[in-house]
Amino acid sequence: MAIKGSLKEASLPDVLQLLALGQKTGCLALSDRSNLGYIYFENGRICFASIVNRRDRFGDVLVKRGKITREQLESAVTAQETQRDRKLGEIMVELGVISRADMEEHVRIQVEEAVYYLFTWSQGTFRFDADVAPEGVDVALSINPQSLLLEGARRVDEWSLIKKRIPSLDHVYAVEQEPLDEADVELTPQQTLLVSLMDGKRTAFRLREESGLSEFETGKALYGLVTAGFAHRVRGPQESPSGGAAVEARVEEHRNLGVAFYKTGMLDEAAREFRRVVELKEGEAGGYFYLGLVAAQQGDWADAERAFRRATEPGGGPPSALANLALSLEKLGRLEEADSVYGDAVSRARRDPRVLTGWGITAMRLKKFEESQGRLDRAREVAADAAPPEVWYWARSMIAAVTEDYETAESVLREGIQCYPRSVVLRNNLAALLEVLGDSDQAEQILRAITADGLVLPQASKNLGDILYRAGRYDDAWDAYQQAVKLDSELGDDVYFKLGNIAYKRMDHPVASEMWNKTIELNPKHQLARTNIETMSALL
Repeated sequence: MAIKGSLKEASLPDVLQLLALGQKTGCLALSDRSNLGYIYFENGRICFASIVNRRDRFGDVLVKRGKITREQLESAVTAQETQRDRKLGEIMVELGVISRADMEEHVRIQVEEAVYYLFTWSQGTFRFDADVAPEGVDVALSINPQSLLLEGARRVDEWSLIKKRIPSLDHVYAVEQEPLDEADVELTPQQTLLVSLMDGKRTAFRLREESGLSEFETGKALYGLVTAGFAHRVRGPQESPSGGAAVEARVEEHRNLGVAFYKTGMLDEAAREFRRVVELKEGEAGGYFYLGLVAAQQGDWADAERAFRRATEPGGGPPSALANLALSLEKLGRLEEADSVYGDAVSRARRDPRVLTGWGITAMRLKKFEESQGRLDRAREVAADAAPPEVWYWARSMIAAVTEDYETAESVLREGIQCYPRSVVLRNNLAALLEVLGDSDQAEQILRAITADGLVLPQASKNLGDILYRAGRYDDAWDAYQQAVKLDSELGDDVYFKLGNIAYKRMDHPVASEMWNKTIELNPKHQLARTNIETMSALL
């Protein structure tokens, strides 16, 4: 389960110490208004960190710091195009462009600077998700979080002073050339670098990017220049010039943040960013597509349908948008429409097993079993040597079971479990099928293994209870049913009805009455529960 909280209630240093002491592995995501950053942990130590929309790619930083040339970077990038599975840093080391020690040192500096910058965030929220690893990193680091705390605290104190004159890196600064020329002072290397880049058009953020300096180094250098009268603020972010390029840049920033929020599970924040995208750029299909994904994740299929429909206009949109529109229509019960939209998606992605699988499922729900089987078998065919999506195994086994081809149903489910061993749905369905085939013992073993493996599915606990109930093992059935209703209190009236029967057999009449009344609450037409209550009342 994710750990969540407010940075006002628990500061980042407190959170880092907690994760370090707990030797946690996973991703700590932090948001501060419209900013988002990540710190990854492995066994309580920091292995990577980054901030969304901060363009500090490893190769570009090395060029800006004069460690490699632009030509050397381009050669390494060209080599990576034929070696997709290799990291850019590894290729540069192999080409002799940079030593491994230098590469590791520069990645460490980037990660530490990102963490130091995150120390300055005093508002917003944090969320820790266990067992999440960073993707595409050049070097796996192992940094003790506590080693960063002292330097981080010092920088926070200095930032509070710096921000009195440099309130935001979104501001634009220009050089006061005459005072600078007349002054007999020596600038720091960082200040000299910024002076060479300041043209009255670049924001301080762009100065940071183009200089290769960190936020802290940029802010500190600017603070000295402004305080000494060698630079002044030209305009703030609200006064930035308008135009197509500026709008595109803002759209990209909101899009990047939205994607990052979405991947972190911060759905409300993601929706906010994507709404800003479509406000800035009307008809931006990608923004509507992600708004649809967010709505789908939240179970709001009506909103999802509207967003995906906008994402497919004009021109029909990409197959992924059409497929998601079809899924939304299916969830809304508009099956004929869903079937038609899936058909359009398949016409644009004839070799996508996921789209073909969705089309097959819609046909199954329309009870067009022959068509469904044909579409699903086609999805399996185009998947070739790769495993089809997990839901394919569910759908194909259901078609086989409905058509009483139990041998195929069992074979498909067993293959699916081999490909997706953590799939509780496939394991539960195999158990249900085995019970139908008369193998209750193996069905029970499978259902018990689901709980033993830490997997959660209320229906699996209910099915186990049904097997035990039918076998007359009422105490065991009671435990299974209790687990089922703990996971889903409104799983079904028959669960409470059987719990009432078990309680009655135990002579626990108050509990029996409570369970049967719950049965009637869920299903007012459950006449047998009413009869049991009346009979028990008469006997008592």
